[in-house]
Amino acid sequence: MEARKTSDSPAAVATRQVMVGSVALGGGAPCVVQSMLNAPARDVAANLAQVAALQEAGCEVVRMAIPSRSCLDAFAAVCAASPLPVVADIHFDAEAAVEAARRGAAKLRINPGNIGGLAACDAVMDAAGEAGIPIRIGVNAGSLEAGLAARTDLALPEKLAESAAGYVAYFEGRGFHDLVVSAKAHDVPATIATYRLLAESMPSVPLHIGVTEAGTAFQGIIKSAAGLGVLLEQGIGDTLRISLTDDPTLEVRACWTLLQALGLRRRGPELISCPTCGRCQVDLIALAKQVEERLAQVDRPLKVAVMGCVVNGPGEAKDADLGVACGQGSGAVFASGKIVRKVDEADILDALMEEIESL
Repeated sequence: MEARKTSDSPAAVATRQVMVGSVALGGGAPCVVQSMLNAPARDVAANLAQVAALQEAGCEVVRMAIPSRSCLDAFAAVCAASPLPVVADIHFDAEAAVEAARRGAAKLRINPGNIGGLAACDAVMDAAGEAGIPIRIGVNAGSLEAGLAARTDLALPEKLAESAAGYVAYFEGRGFHDLVVSAKAHDVPATIATYRLLAESMPSVPLHIGVTEAGTAFQGIIKSAAGLGVLLEQGIGDTLRISLTDDPTLEVRACWTLLQALGLRRRGPELISCPTCGRCQVDLIALAKQVEERLAQVDRPLKVAVMGCVVNGPGEAKDADLGVACGQGSGAVFASGKIVRKVDEADILDALMEEIESL
């Protein structure tokens, strides 16, 4: 991830780096991809299966809810067996956060709106310090402290930023600096404004960015890309989660696609495909979907083009590593803009994959 840039300070500013297990967050490290487990909190096997699926998808840090202290044994078992660092997500119970730190959490997430006030965090800081793990101060628009929520002199972004700032000041006043901050809303403009305030007011603190309760896949990905894309382009955001009412692996895929689209990180292939028009003489939509499915098994950062016009295709996608331009009943496979072979329409998919595998 690029160092942070703010409107008040055009010069790049590096955030402080914290370690979440073996994963570096902030301080110029690449923007970290996160997701959250949604299996039942007491089901160790189900949670570990989900961790494995998320790791395969490219997730680097996972978060697990601890809805009650009775789930702490399961949480400890997941932490012990997980190949990824596990963050404990705590609401309402500071003592549960203390226990999670003692039982293997790689990081704690607490919510200022329901953790029980600043004084309740003293024991949490002590436990995190003893365990050598960071704490995320995670503010949510829907659970602001009552006093802040009732204020009429502040806009929502100002309330969110003030909540986070108060907790950061308290933690740092007690000598605890291993912090990450988030302040999320479901409204995209409010999210952007909030994180801009945070980036300006606490430029050294790593930020976890996200649009909370963004919705199901279609709406959620669009809202998240709109909000987080703006922030990331400005250098704001050291780690992100795209929150979806869907399979968590889709969150991870969406995160990587967004980072890749912005040129920040690359992991798997990028598919370039034209929207089709009256010149198209093959079922390009079906072909592009088939290519996309096959590319899901490729872990190299390639650019692959599927174009509907044999005349313009190679030129329009000349920066692709490989691609195909389709004509009537046939396709021309090209590499770096140059045609390498021509095949029948029925053989396009296999021919394209053969060329990818030969690289």
